[in-house]
Amino acid sequence: MNPFKKLFKQTFIYGLATVLPRMLSFFLVRLYTDHMPPGLYGEVSVIFSWFAIFNVFLAYGMETAFFRFFHKSNDKSQVVSTSLISILVSTLLFFIVSLVFKNQFSALSGIEVKYITYAIYILALDALVIIPFSWLRANEKPMKYAVIKIINVSINLGLNLFFLVLLPKLILNNQESIFNSLYKPNYQISYIFISNLIASAITLLLMSNLYLKNKYTFNKELWCKMMKYAMPVLVAGIAFSINEVFDRILLNWLLPKNIAVIEIGKYAACYKLSLFMTLFATAFRMGIEPFFFSHSNSKNPQKAYAQITNYFVIIGSVILLSVIVYSDILKLLFVNNSDYWEAMKIVPLVILANFFLGIYHNLSVWYKVTDKTRYGAFISCIGAVLTILINLILIPLISYMASAIATLVAYGTMMILSYWLGKKNYPIPYSLRKIGFYLSVSILFSTLSFYIFNRNIIIGSILLLLFLGITYKLENDTLRQIFTKKK
Repeated sequence: MNPFKKLFKQTFIYGLATVLPRMLSFFLVRLYTDHMPPGLYGEVSVIFSWFAIFNVFLAYGMETAFFRFFHKSNDKSQVVSTSLISILVSTLLFFIVSLVFKNQFSALSGIEVKYITYAIYILALDALVIIPFSWLRANEKPMKYAVIKIINVSINLGLNLFFLVLLPKLILNNQESIFNSLYKPNYQISYIFISNLIASAITLLLMSNLYLKNKYTFNKELWCKMMKYAMPVLVAGIAFSINEVFDRILLNWLLPKNIAVIEIGKYAACYKLSLFMTLFATAFRMGIEPFFFSHSNSKNPQKAYAQITNYFVIIGSVILLSVIVYSDILKLLFVNNSDYWEAMKIVPLVILANFFLGIYHNLSVWYKVTDKTRYGAFISCIGAVLTILINLILIPLISYMASAIATLVAYGTMMILSYWLGKKNYPIPYSLRKIGFYLSVSILFSTLSFYIFNRNIIIGSILLLLFLGITYKLENDTLRQIFTKKK
């Protein structure tokens, strides 16, 4: 099969595994914003921000290390077994230590102890499926990966609907209902975490086959090599999580207490509209990471890497412009509560920021295939420093707009740094003229649509059709070659 055709096929399936669950999670945003005021949703957003940071610590780069060593090792069972033991031990240690010190963390973070307890269980369960999911991707089993991911989010969504919507109605209509013991007033946040906990437990059960069949032999030498590879990835992951979610925590710390969670709720809800770009970038990355590693020793892989980035920028530019043009329609579908709409002005900034992040992930192939992951850590740390500094300086002045600006500056800087360092260490013949053209035209048309013409859908649609026409004219022949049997 044409390798690019295979890549796009796997990316499509991984896209389903990513897009469908995230689309279902869009309904969770609608559910939460319909049934909770911005303040309560802001509180949930802060807690989930801490989730994201601890998820990185619990993975500690082992997912990326697993990919690298699984593809280069002759004894793949050793890689699987060593990785599983490592994750099992580290998760158990986290679980014990966290339960012992949960009161101290509650005092530090300002989060209630009961929510922290839920979080500890959920984080531990999610950590235990890191290697099983990585194994599915490494063995090119995207369908099973997709099905389990969709089951996870479907259970989570179903339980949220039951607890937040159906259960109160059942109690209201029948005070003697058997469900009376399940219902507690003002218990929305706990219901959200109970739903997550059950979904995570079922996911681990579905993925337990790898644990049950494993022979559990630990190769210390291999583990040390994997950890050496993984540590820079961990640092990069921590920095990335700061770029991604630490702004909510900083908003909670820096804004007056009486308005902090309200502002966070508005910001977090409207930020979700950037999820369309995140979905595409994540699906693309999950499809190309195995491709990058498996083709790193092929003849002239740099040419293939350059072509892949071209395709990403073209499709991403269409998504950028489409979401911005139709943002007022999308907000009615996913955040249909006008209490949140004040933050719609951040939408173009955060979508563009996530587009830059997606380009950065494509450019990062050079340090992954050359085992120079320390550069990834360096680049992400630069982004994290910019995120923290801009937020610290501007949040007291312009609230959550500071966070949107910081995200754009951080990801844009990371993208440029990765290209510049890659050019010196692992030259890839990117078509800067083509990338620059699509990027600049999509940004120009987005700016005209959102700011100059004040989100006028007719004018925005004309600009989008014009952009699609230009894209078709320039790329028609190339796309025909990818999706036919021509090599």
